[in-house]
Amino acid sequence: MIVRSRALLTFVLLLAATAAFAQQPSANSPEPAAKEPLALTVKIRAPFTFVAYGDLREAPPTNTTATDPVRRQAIIDAIAAARPAFVEVGGDLVAKGDEEVDWQQWEKETAVIRNHGIPIFPAIGNHELYKDSQQGLANYFQAFPFLKDNRYYSVRAANTITFVLDSALDETNGPQGTWLQQQFQKLPPDIDFVFVLLHHPPYTHSQNRAPGGGHGARPNEIALAHWLEAQQKSMRAKIVVIAGHVHNYERYSHGGVTYIVSGGGGATPYNIPREPGDAYRQPGPTYHYCLIKIFHRRMTLEMKRLDMVDGKALWNTGDSVTLTVAPPIRPKKANKPAPRIVR
Repeated sequence: MIVRSRALLTFVLLLAATAAFAQQPSANSPEPAAKEPLALTVKIRAPFTFVAYGDLREAPPTNTTATDPVRRQAIIDAIAAARPAFVEVGGDLVAKGDEEVDWQQWEKETAVIRNHGIPIFPAIGNHELYKDSQQGLANYFQAFPFLKDNRYYSVRAANTITFVLDSALDETNGPQGTWLQQQFQKLPPDIDFVFVLLHHPPYTHSQNRAPGGGHGARPNEIALAHWLEAQQKSMRAKIVVIAGHVHNYERYSHGGVTYIVSGGGGATPYNIPREPGDAYRQPGPTYHYCLIKIFHRRMTLEMKRLDMVDGKALWNTGDSVTLTVAPPIRPKKANKPAPRIVR
């Protein structure tokens, strides 16, 4: 199936690679065996831009405890105005996944993005599985029917590929872990940047039970980071991990892998203890989104920070980083023997 947007993007669902789970498990149940998950392609050439962020916690405007409806909508409007090729959301799209009214608010507020023909690629967050995880998953897949009940999948766009993971499942073992390992083993040689999108971050300075709220890194995501860093040692392409769950912004580099925490989409902020060596050291809340620009063998990531002054949205670039990759190594051609001269 091919869907064409007004931006002349062709969003191709490779149905041959699609397999829906026969029955969706709860967040805590074993993951069933499945065939190759969904592989999506955005038909576009570099240069292009896309947006990544997370933790909107969509809810009716009367809910101002779990989320900030004014800043949330300001971010959505700014993303739509930026006209990215697509948007990646790292989970917690809604406050309560089993509540229909929260998903109705998601549809209402993000319509300004979708009306421009901009695809939205989500990852599952813990709030999508709120209380009744079966109902939460049903609501999630109803909002994104093109996912065909796949909890993890890939998105190819020009010289990039994004592996969207479900961090409610094991990322390095089981069917999801096996699939991820297979994807890295058969990575196309023309890929310059590999993005890994998931909800729970492998690295963060946030801590569980921190004053005002917070979340520390979990063992599963720490194991994923170690595995990714081992892969990076023998890869030409650069790996960039984008996660949410922590309601603020952080950027780190470990083992050649760049780690972004982008959880400033509207959820009530967490304070992050900044350290002198941190790439981003601004204190306090950081409502934001990340604008990622892809070029040939080069990318830039800019954190677009929102500040509200006298009820008006003011934007600035709060952080930026540029990554480059070496050109592909082409096999050397065998030297042909010089022709013999016959006299």
